[in-house]
Amino acid sequence: MKQRIVGLDLARALAVIGMVVVNFKVVMHASATDASWWLALFDALDGRASAIFVVLAGVGLSLVSQRARQSGDACALRAARAGILKRAAFLFVAGLLYVQVWPADILHYYGAYMVIGAAALSWRSGAVLAAAAAMVAGFVLLATNLDYGTGWNWETLAYTGFWTPAGFVRNLFFNGFHPVFPWAGFLLLGMAVGRLDMQSSAVLYRVFMTGLVMGIAAESTMLIGESLAPPGTGIWSQLWSSGPLPPMPLYWIAAAGDAMAVIAACVWIGQRWPGAWLLTPLVHTGQLALTLYIAHVVIGMGVLEALGLLNGRTLAFAVSSALLFSAGAVLCAHLWRRRFALGPVEWLMRRCTG
Repeated sequence: MKQRIVGLDLARALAVIGMVVVNFKVVMHASATDASWWLALFDALDGRASAIFVVLAGVGLSLVSQRARQSGDACALRAARAGILKRAAFLFVAGLLYVQVWPADILHYYGAYMVIGAAALSWRSGAVLAAAAAMVAGFVLLATNLDYGTGWNWETLAYTGFWTPAGFVRNLFFNGFHPVFPWAGFLLLGMAVGRLDMQSSAVLYRVFMTGLVMGIAAESTMLIGESLAPPGTGIWSQLWSSGPLPPMPLYWIAAAGDAMAVIAACVWIGQRWPGAWLLTPLVHTGQLALTLYIAHVVIGMGVLEALGLLNGRTLAFAVSSALLFSAGAVLCAHLWRRRFALGPVEWLMRRCTG
């Protein structure tokens, strides 16, 4: 279990760094007029790092409830669900507060996903995977009957009506940055993966190869489809889009496959080199993921905004700034964990939900 957790923390650290790079690029409206292929490469990261986070959350739910689920003890399952629901409530409220600073917040969506995960805790793995597929199908059904662009200003990525009852529900479940349909499917997929024996090299290999095939197949299909499809209007003109807005089925398959491959690879690395001094700072970074998620906006972007460096920058500047912040975050996380067991926000969540 120690090696398994090391690998999951390593994957979480890579997801943190990926999210920092993507978010800095988006906020700075980064451009690369002389190297469009370079911009396209980083655009391909959009929605992938955050998907890894959500899949990891599902893996974590399966791990914390493993004993209760395997024993079939109804009282233990209720206790596990209660603990998950408390954390879901904390993340939901914290996310709504954070929206005031960072409109693209994922935490309140995360809380909603965890409520669904708590309900699915005792389901068979096949039913969990079917529910994940149903989340993707649910988005398709909603997109067929509703206008996905309602509330959006695509030039500024501002969402109007978020705090109205109808707008809030629409944003949370259908057309927000990380809506329940289909994003909760990532968490359910993670729950199914978390039930596997990931101490087994054979299982890790199967998870890695399954994810790799899913990712390559979906990415290739999107690339070919985008080059051949005639221009169109409406949401279905985005069928071949690899980005998360809108989160079309091919994007979901690609992001899910990428997440599975990255997580399996990281768990294998954690098993192969447990305690390696080069990995330890990254592992500590993954353990402070919640704190660093908030810090990358409040501190990282806050400093750049104070210096007048946040808007209209080149891709090279955005990526360099993100990597510089990430390097500082890794160092700070490593020093913090040498003295404290939990990060500041992780400690607060423990205090509020323990």
